[in-house]
Amino acid sequence: MRVDQLDPTPIYEQLARIIRGQITAGDLQERQLVPSESSLQQEHGIARGSVRRAMELLREEGWVVTIQGRGTFVAPQGNWPEKP
Repeated sequence: MRVDQLDPTPIYEQLARIIRGQITAGDLQERQLVPSESSLQQEHGIARGSVRRAMELLREEGWVVTIQGRGTFVAPQGNWPEKP
């Protein structure tokens, strides 16, 4: 799944939805490193700011945790919200 530039949903929300889907589908396992900002930016053809906002949203919701100097990881499943 890719970001749809013609969808009126903000780009960062679309990216957050894609990553949530990868987590719930098991494509990204808990404690696994989430792809870097630059790789997500290149893969989806979006601005770095949009990637950062998506990661911020996912952190606030409990899907991911960021460790400075190490990266962003999928949070342990017990931290995930009840409804994606």
